[in-house]
Amino acid sequence: MAMIETVAGPVEHTQLGRTLAHEQLLTVSEPLLTQFPHLYDREAMYTAAVETVRGVQAHGVRTIVDPCVAMLGRDVAFHARVAEETGVNLVVATGLYTYNVLPPYFQWRDADALADALVHDIEQGIQGTSIKAAFIKCATDEPGLTPDVEKVLRASARAHLRTGRPIMAHSHAATRTGLEQARIFHEEGVDLRAVQIAHTGDSDDLDYIERLLDLGVWIGMDRFGVEGLLPLERRAATVAKLCARGHAGRMMLSQDYSAFNDWVPADKLAEFAPAWSMTLLFETVLPRLAELGVGHDQIDVMLERNPAAWLSGS
Repeated sequence: MAMIETVAGPVEHTQLGRTLAHEQLLTVSEPLLTQFPHLYDREAMYTAAVETVRGVQAHGVRTIVDPCVAMLGRDVAFHARVAEETGVNLVVATGLYTYNVLPPYFQWRDADALADALVHDIEQGIQGTSIKAAFIKCATDEPGLTPDVEKVLRASARAHLRTGRPIMAHSHAATRTGLEQARIFHEEGVDLRAVQIAHTGDSDDLDYIERLLDLGVWIGMDRFGVEGLLPLERRAATVAKLCARGHAGRMMLSQDYSAFNDWVPADKLAEFAPAWSMTLLFETVLPRLAELGVGHDQIDVMLERNPAAWLSGS
């Protein structure tokens, strides 16, 4: 029986249940949290996280996969407190989030040095705790495959090969970066069945999406509610078409919502994504998918079987 690390300790992969495969309790400008703590109300952040988790638990969610890593404000002690309060399974990651350059420490060291840091989070624990990372997170966005981004991808691949932990790769679908990510991972010897290309659902280009699927990766249809990138109706139609073509077994559904997010002021965020929430999937998306012909069994596969299979390698 494969065991999956959570902030409260390992659980059997069969016990994950209904799972949101890409959500965050925190998205925080990490240096500011450290250097200007007066800008933040930590108790309000905690309250928002607990209320958000309880909201999805009311829809049967038992597990949240949270890819918050270094440079996004990762705080596993915060996550552990929320998990203890709510009883949710919180699955956390190791990784370093950048679209272009690394912090100087890793700019002057090679990919293996970064891989060592990632492996420490997996084998020893994160931020001085016994909480271990269940997966590895990396990113490639609009700036493309910069030298430092490539270093992160190769370090992530090497950490995967040393530990067996799966990889989640934030991608920029408009520029098809998922294909470049898959190429780098393949060059490093990664079995692409261990890789999830996150944010694939930001595109409704079926040619691009099926090229990814042909490589064997998992895909994240995981930003429902981010209307500024692709309207919900087009996202839902894409999922329905892919299900009709037999791809339900490789997709995961989520929203990439953060219970607390300091990147964008609330009024601007409301313009960009007015209906965005962690419960949007259940209140709006799943009923719409049903109208488009997606069956309950396919929904269960995307929300239950697939996340457990990706995390466990089964």
